[in-house]
Amino acid sequence: MPFKKYLNNYGPFILLLLFILVIWESAVRLHLIPAFILPAPSSIGIALIEHRQLLRPHLLATLQEILVGFVLSVICGSLLGTGMFLFRPLEKAIYPFLIISQTIPLIALSPIFIMWFGYTLWSKVAVVFLTAFFPVVVSTYDGLRTSGQAYKDLLLTFGANRWQLLAKTQIPLALPSFFSGLKLSIVYCVIGATIGEWLGGSKGLGYFSRRMAGNMQSAEMFAAVFLLSALGVVLFLMIALLEPLFLKKRGSKQ
Repeated sequence: MPFKKYLNNYGPFILLLLFILVIWESAVRLHLIPAFILPAPSSIGIALIEHRQLLRPHLLATLQEILVGFVLSVICGSLLGTGMFLFRPLEKAIYPFLIISQTIPLIALSPIFIMWFGYTLWSKVAVVFLTAFFPVVVSTYDGLRTSGQAYKDLLLTFGANRWQLLAKTQIPLALPSFFSGLKLSIVYCVIGATIGEWLGGSKGLGYFSRRMAGNMQSAEMFAAVFLLSALGVVLFLMIALLEPLFLKKRGSKQ
């Protein structure tokens, strides 16, 4: 039964993916598309296997940047979002700065972070943090703000104070919105790490893909892009798998 359920849910996606891969492979092999512009999927697979020893340390470097930036963004973002909800003056003072921070192109900020932190892990983490911070803050704040008024009124009749309301109703009811922000944030972390590595890295999948692009090694470049995409999908699925566990535990599952 679980297999049939997964087949019904993801069967169309798998069929479409296979169709795209067949058309892609055929177009390259029939020389309809130059291989140096778009290598065949088989060539990308071969590059992944042949360069697996070289790609592994770059993959680990990118993963480290993502995880450090993500953890920092979750801690700081959830605390700030909660603070904005609890203290209205803080929300009025900080929210405009959050909006402004999203209007600045990351590609312009990355050289500044390199100037501040050098070609170290922290210059990339700063880019990742800035990319992932906003969704966490907004999802936390919006989730708390839209928590159920009926539950709040019920607890108030029993004499609950502000912190009890927060712990018993507002945080549990905000978890679906919070996890939606986490899923967006983890995907943005991959983008942020790649941008940071492209502009000022000495290791990582973004740096590797830039180096391969400069050498016109398109199969190797697409292999790095594939790993970045796969990394984002895996991290997204990990958050998605954790979500129902927390929602069920906190009584927030719909």
